[in-house]
This record gives sequence, structure tokens and C-alpha cells, in this order.
Amino acid sequence: MLISYTSKAQLQKDSSLHKKNIFTLAFYKQPGKDSMVDFVDGIYRVLKINKDRSIGETISKPQFSFIPAVEYSMISKLAASLNANYVKPSKYLATKNATYSTELKITQNKQIISQFISNIWLKNNEYNINTNWSYLKFPQKDFGLGTANNQLDRFDQIDYSYLKLHQSIVKRIAQNWYIGPGLNIDYRWNISDSSTVNKPIYGFTQYGPSKTSNSTGLTVDLLYDSRTSIVNPNTASAYLNLSYRSNLTLLGSDYALQSITMDLRKYIPLFRKNMLAFWSYNVLTLSGKAPYLDIPYTASDRNSNTGRGFIQGRFRGEKLFFAESEYRFGITENGFIGGVVFANMLSVAEPLQKGLQQIRTGYGAGIRIKLNKHSNTNVAIDYAFGQGGSQGIFMNLGEVF
Repeated sequence: MLISYTSKAQLQKDSSLHKKNIFTLAFYKQPGKDSMVDFVDGIYRVLKINKDRSIGETISKPQFSFIPAVEYSMISKLAASLNANYVKPSKYLATKNATYSTELKITQNKQIISQFISNIWLKNNEYNINTNWSYLKFPQKDFGLGTANNQLDRFDQIDYSYLKLHQSIVKRIAQNWYIGPGLNIDYRWNISDSSTVNKPIYGFTQYGPSKTSNSTGLTVDLLYDSRTSIVNPNTASAYLNLSYRSNLTLLGSDYALQSITMDLRKYIPLFRKNMLAFWSYNVLTLSGKAPYLDIPYTASDRNSNTGRGFIQGRFRGEKLFFAESEYRFGITENGFIGGVVFANMLSVAEPLQKGLQQIRTGYGAGIRIKLNKHSNTNVAIDYAFGQGGSQGIFMNLGEVF
């Protein structure tokens, strides 16, 4: 009896300690029916707010995640940012949640980055509406075309303003399959190159400089999407977006162009809710010509995430091939902290031969901090290494892909 009572008293003491001490939040399950923990639970603990934040099988109320941050990246150096996402559950049970995300960033390199992205599902998932709008004031280093003669110490210092308006709507044609049209507008102005020495062997000057550029095109999108969340995709799900784009001079484009973009993602469940995730992002120019800054480049995908380990725009070419694998795992039993390890490879077409010559690789690891357990939103902080001494920090609100 004494042994039993002592053990019980010790458990009660430990439980009380864990409840009062903020530093135990990340490492222990919480008392009650819900053991999952997020950043808001930590705030409640500090402020001694006694409120049930248990999670159910589905989201029943809108979920808002917001994080102001000071961050550092290879492209921006120090930056102050505001990031938010909003997950709105549908009133129809079989309809996927709508997701909205925004970003505002001002950087040490005098860049201004603002973006709004939404993914909206209509009743019974009959239609999917995709929006990607951005405005950038973006001084950056550009290292020229291709990979073979591409060097970190040879670059153009390019500055420009950029308006991006991408919109599409697709209709369901089979279970998780959709097809539909879109309109993509990429307009840049006040383009300048201030560099005079150590310029790339083949870059902005050789391709054909201009002060403005306009790429306006119609798209046809074929979509497969079995994910229930885009901020943190569930296991045993997949995503495919095959997009054909035709830039038309009739719509104001500087050049006629036909291209295909393929974005493929697969998520495989492992033991203890761990996951293997695979991503392939490829752009192929079929015919025509694009303005220089519209040529596919490192981190030119929807969320600027391809090629972790390299600075944005490090490699640029009319054809781009990219693949990445990531192992996602939990660290604490309550889901507050997780981790990832990843590796990727990419190649772009050379400017004169038009073919692929070299493959560049990157790798790294990172942590995941649960910001909102109801929407399953993580803060992603990664450190990645690329070839040639390239390395840096990469941050996201939500998973990288």
C-alpha cells in the first residue's frame, strides 16, 4: 500500500509540474482527452488560461495562423516578415477545406515581397479555384543561363518590379481528377542591370536586355489531388498538376511561347505516423521564346521552394528538371516538435546546346514546430547545403511541399 501510494503521489507531482512549467510543454502529453500540443497551448499555459483546445476528427471552425518573424535567407539576408494562413471548413461535409495564405516581407537587400495564395473548393468538390497573386520589388543577383559555366562570383545585379496574376478554375471529371482553363500574367518593369564587371558568361546581356517584359498566356490545367490539406498533406495521398501554357502576342505578350509545367507529389505513410514525401517539378519549353526573367529558374515554383541549398535564381534555363525526397518524423510524442531530412537534385538546359549537361544536388535537415494543431500548420525551419559552398536557412509557414 505504501509503495502504491508513493507512486501515485509521485505521478500527481510530475503532472502538476508539467502543467505549470512552460519548458515541459514541448516534451509531454497534456492531461485530458487531447494530448496534441501547439504554440497556442504554450501561450495559454503562460497566461494561465484554462480552456479546452481538444481537436476532433474534422475542423469545424475557421482556423487562423499568424506569425511575425525575423528571418535570414540567402536571397534576402535579414528580413522582417508577416506570414498568415486561414483554413475555412466547408459547410458541406464532403467538401475539402478552403485555404488562404499571405506573406509580406521587407529585406536587408531592399526587397519587398507580398503574396496572396488561395485554394478554394466548391460544393462537393465539383470545382477548384486556384489563385496566386504577387507583387515584388526585387533587386537580386542573377548568375546567367545553364549550369556548366555558372559561377557564384560571376553575376549580374538586376533590379525590377514584378506583378504576378495567376488564376485558374478546374472542374471535376472523375474522382480527384479535374480539368479547366486559366490565365497567367507576368509583368515586369523598371528592369535594370547595374553590374559592369565579373558578369556571367551567358546571361541577361547576351540573351537580350529590356526595361520591361510581358508574358500573358492562357493555360489548360489537368489536376489530380487526393490531399485533404495543402499546409500539411496527409499520408497516402498524391498531387499532380499538368499545366499547358500558351503566351499570345494578341494578349500583349512580348513573345509567343508554348510550355508545359508538371508538378508531382506523393506521400507515403511509415511507422508511428512518419512519412516519406516525394516531389518532382519540371518545366519544358515546347516552342517560342520567353523574356529573360521568365525563363524557369531555381525556386520559380508556386511557393519558391525548389532547390533548397541554392539561392533563388541560382540556375536558369529553358528546360528545368527538379526532384526531391523528404523524410518527415516526429520528435516529441505530443506532436509539438518534428523533424525532416531531405535531398534534391536539379538540372537546367544550357543556353546554346539546349540540352542538359550537369546535375546539381542539395541536402539538409530541419525542425517543425506546431503552430496550430487544429489546421495542422507547422513552422518549417531548414538548413540546406548545395554544391560549390552554397548553404543557407530556408523558412516556411506550412510544409515545403
